[in-house]
Amino acid sequence: MRSVTFAGIHGVWAWVVVVSNAVAGLWALGAHRLPALRHRALWIVTAAAQVAIGIQVLLGVLALQLEEKEIGEFHMFYGFVAFASVGIIYSYRQQLEAWTYLLYGFGGLFLMGLGLRAIFLA
Repeated sequence: MRSVTFAGIHGVWAWVVVVSNAVAGLWALGAHRLPALRHRALWIVTAAAQVAIGIQVLLGVLALQLEEKEIGEFHMFYGFVAFASVGIIYSYRQQLEAWTYLLYGFGGLFLMGLGLRAIFLA
C-alpha cells in the first residue's frame, strides 16, 4: 500500500489549481462577451480556484518542512508569485470595475500559467 505524503498531495493538487484557474479564467473571459455567462457561480468558482492556490502553497510548505524535500528555487518562486498575484488581482477589482471580467479572466489564465510553470520546474 502506498503511503500518502504532503509532497504527493501537493503534486496532485497542482493540477486542481491549474484546471480550476483555467476554467475560471475562460469563464470570466466568456462572461465579458456574453452576459448570459454572468452568474454568481462564476465568482464561486473563481474564489475556489484562488483558495486552491493558498492550499497548494500550504501543502508545499508542509512537504518542505515535514518531509525535508529538496526542490528548485524557481518552483518556490512561481508558487509564491501565484499566491501574491491573487492578492494583486483582488486589489485591482475596484479600479478596474468596468473590466472586472477581463481582470479575472486574464488573471485566472495567468495563475494557470504560473501553476504550469511551477509544475514543470518541480
